[in-house]
Amino acid sequence: MTDSYWIRKTTQVTGAAGLFVALLVTGVSGESLEKNIPEKQDRPNIVFLISEDNSMHFMKLFAAGGVESPHIQRLATDGLTYQHAFSNAPVCSVARSTLITGTLATRTGMHLHRKIAIAPMPQGLEMFPAYLRQAGYYTTNNAKKDYNAEEGEGVWDASSNSASWQNRGTKEQPFFHQETYTGSHESRLHFPLSLMESYQPVDDPGKVKLFPQYPDTPLFRFTTAFHRDKIREIDDWVGRQIEELEKEGLLEDTFIFYFGDHGGVLPGSKGYLFETGLHVPLVVRVPEKWKHLVPYEKGQRPEAFVSFIDFAPTVLRLAGLDIPEAMDGRAFLGEGLEQHELESRDQAYGHADRFDEKYDLLRSLRKGRWKYIRSFQPIYPDGLQNNYRYKMPAFAEWRDRYEVGELGAVQGAFFEPKPVERLYDLENDPFETRNLAEDPQWAGKLREMREKLNHWLLEKNDLGFLPESFLIREGMEDPVAYGRDYHQKLKRIIAINDLALSPWAGVKEDLMEILRRGSALEKYWAYQVAAAHGKEIGKDYSEFPAWESEQDRLVKLRAIELFGVLEKGNPVPAILDWMNKENDPVSLLIAMNTLVYFKDHSKYAGSVDTSTLVLRNTNPEVERRLDYLNGNW
Repeated sequence: MTDSYWIRKTTQVTGAAGLFVALLVTGVSGESLEKNIPEKQDRPNIVFLISEDNSMHFMKLFAAGGVESPHIQRLATDGLTYQHAFSNAPVCSVARSTLITGTLATRTGMHLHRKIAIAPMPQGLEMFPAYLRQAGYYTTNNAKKDYNAEEGEGVWDASSNSASWQNRGTKEQPFFHQETYTGSHESRLHFPLSLMESYQPVDDPGKVKLFPQYPDTPLFRFTTAFHRDKIREIDDWVGRQIEELEKEGLLEDTFIFYFGDHGGVLPGSKGYLFETGLHVPLVVRVPEKWKHLVPYEKGQRPEAFVSFIDFAPTVLRLAGLDIPEAMDGRAFLGEGLEQHELESRDQAYGHADRFDEKYDLLRSLRKGRWKYIRSFQPIYPDGLQNNYRYKMPAFAEWRDRYEVGELGAVQGAFFEPKPVERLYDLENDPFETRNLAEDPQWAGKLREMREKLNHWLLEKNDLGFLPESFLIREGMEDPVAYGRDYHQKLKRIIAINDLALSPWAGVKEDLMEILRRGSALEKYWAYQVAAAHGKEIGKDYSEFPAWESEQDRLVKLRAIELFGVLEKGNPVPAILDWMNKENDPVSLLIAMNTLVYFKDHSKYAGSVDTSTLVLRNTNPEVERRLDYLNGNW
């Protein structure tokens, strides 16, 4: 058996005895034992206070015009306010999987929300509370997990709605406690319209400032004001947690991290790579006893960029523990760090993949004031149907107004095909409404950001370019190892996708050669690149292989999709026939994404009749798509 096997097994034994066994079987010396398990006075308590679904845009501490949050402000006065903190993904399960593992979800197979197949933890890595627990910490979670990875044993002493540091064995035992406030979740905005008559928000809806991409309607104003009240509730909750620690005399022995689990949750935020979906509030209270572990003075507002991959290594460093090599992030607090080095960090990467039943593939890079978003399936509008999103009345009204032509270019862009590349100057355009990607003045910056993102995708062996059904079938036993093996294939796939960035005439022959001689995965992407070129292809479509001739099932689906995008005929009957011959529910879900796209965003809407579908295998996501297509959602 491998060493990694023994490492995984010994984490199931807790406390000093369990760690002693682990040291024996892995050959770690007693000297390392003293190094990795500090004495009590060298171990601070650490608390994560996590609020669901709120970006930094609604607190005055972070944004002008935001809500006053006196309790969170108190944490800031006694600690640090991070102005550039980011979730790597804009949705719960993916963001939380990154937080608990310190790994980038696109590298580990944890990037799809919600999980259809659960990923194993990377070889030799545990969820970070397991390391704290092995070092003598009491670890508790109250109560949300929502991980896309196998947790394994030995992570928590307690995880429930009643889990608390107060239940630890002795008052001297250090603790890590994680708690989530759920009252700000997006479901709170799925209210009946009658609420507008019975509930009076603190802020006058007529005076709130709307994001520029929203229509100015009473419903959007009420929804914004209502959400601002949820920020006040978050602050009250944080105040109660501070009071508990203070009563027990633990405040000056405890680091408190307050942050949002990703952005949101007004329409177009959660699930999307805009700043409103990724840029989270983060305040860290620094206890007086442990201020020597922090390379800043209390009350400072660090400019350093931090993202969720960095949280796990930061906690381990604060606890005086080694950081596993398998983690992707870098600590931003802890002994030995220098402020000037931290302040030089100015980059954060984001990713969006399947979100419930809706597929889309986007990646982003934030560097200083600049934001770059790359769309790898640009024909799909951001507003493509996602049942849960459209339960929010404001979300539904936004689309309704688009469909009757009542929105301007900025407000309607959410429902249009996306640019392949978007470049934003956030200093002058904080809500990402002016795309500079086609401005010759910024060609150099665009190229720089594109190259940095491509380098990151390759460095991290991004698994998002594998169709989910393929990944589940071929790579989920060990996604990290699979990613290493497919590195060269990924390099080729990225090069194929870059053919979407040049005029059709210059890339036509390269794409046709791929369709003649490429692998199935290469052809799968070549068809999507062709769809991105769209009607620019014109009469050259006659040179494409007939979609009926494609042998690989998913390649055939993408060929049918291109047939419909170019309006060479109605693709719906072919998609329905394809689905009736498919047994894999994940492949069916991919096809249904295409079907919903044609239903809502093409001239073929009236021909979508699911009465001919006879599906042999489904899953909850497929059922949601069927509900929508059948008008039952």
